[in-house]
Amino acid sequence: MATRSTLGSTLFCEIDLDAPGKRHGFLRLPHSTHASAYGFIPIPIGVIVGGPGPTVMIVAGNHGDEHEGQVVAGRVMREVVPQHVTGRLIILPAANFPAARAGLRTSPIDGGNLNRLFPGDPLGTITQQIAFHITEDLLPRCDAVLDLHSGGSSLMYAPSALIRRGDDPARFAQALALLKAFGAPLSYIVQPGTNGGRTLSDTAYRAGVLHLGTELGGGGHAGAEAIRVAERGVAGALRHLGVCDLDWDAGPPRPPTRILDLGGPDYYVFAPDPGIFQPLAEPGDRVTKDQPAGLIHHTETPWRAPTPVHFAIDGIVLVKRWPGMTARGDCLFHLGTETDL
Repeated sequence: MATRSTLGSTLFCEIDLDAPGKRHGFLRLPHSTHASAYGFIPIPIGVIVGGPGPTVMIVAGNHGDEHEGQVVAGRVMREVVPQHVTGRLIILPAANFPAARAGLRTSPIDGGNLNRLFPGDPLGTITQQIAFHITEDLLPRCDAVLDLHSGGSSLMYAPSALIRRGDDPARFAQALALLKAFGAPLSYIVQPGTNGGRTLSDTAYRAGVLHLGTELGGGGHAGAEAIRVAERGVAGALRHLGVCDLDWDAGPPRPPTRILDLGGPDYYVFAPDPGIFQPLAEPGDRVTKDQPAGLIHHTETPWRAPTPVHFAIDGIVLVKRWPGMTARGDCLFHLGTETDL
């Protein structure tokens, strides 16, 4: 049974998200073009409903060039059956489908960055309509969201997971327990509202839905180790939430996740000039204040000495820029500092 959207949106789900069993299909978003006057954008979606219990949504492809989460969400759709599930799994493996199909961070149709457009608009651009459907039709069904990101084409992360700080100690404790259950090698805490409050994380928080995000590598490819971290993490998180018990994290016990805090501008290193970026540190490295972070080589004036960049604080490298070519203002590194949570 198709599920129509709300509040005037033309997007609708062609499968029943509530009945017991396992189904997959598409969110149909009508899109009239020169090549397809009555066509629609087919956004893949799946649901697995077992006995009574919580609803967890797994979202990947929020940015289309972040492939690791898409791979893992697809495995959930293929391998998990209703007999494994106490409650319900909703799987959205390519949330910004036009971007995912093109392998781009943003939509090739409207340039939309889905994770900067929540809560969306039912009559807006294609990407705004997707954000609206997630906000108004999918999130209200959910108790928790696993939001699988990575660094995409321009960044490479140490495989990690994250939660946001909040003003409710009980909710923060719930999120922290989920973060530890996911068990990424590194985890970190972000401040709310850092992107104007228009992310899925902030939208879930406003809706009272538990949210965990990830940054699972990047570089525009799907690395084996990052996917392994994601598979083990999803298994640990779903077990912690009481939805299903997968054996994807079988094997020797993992060390506890190391939890980092993210601070203000000093935690970043930005390119002061355009050129070729030569990093002098890698994700996961421990670095110190004033340590050389990298060199910018000047392609137009190669007789100039490279411009050095330095870290402003002591910390652990979470992410570095991936492409060699860089422009003034590009983020080269982002650091975290360890906490005792």
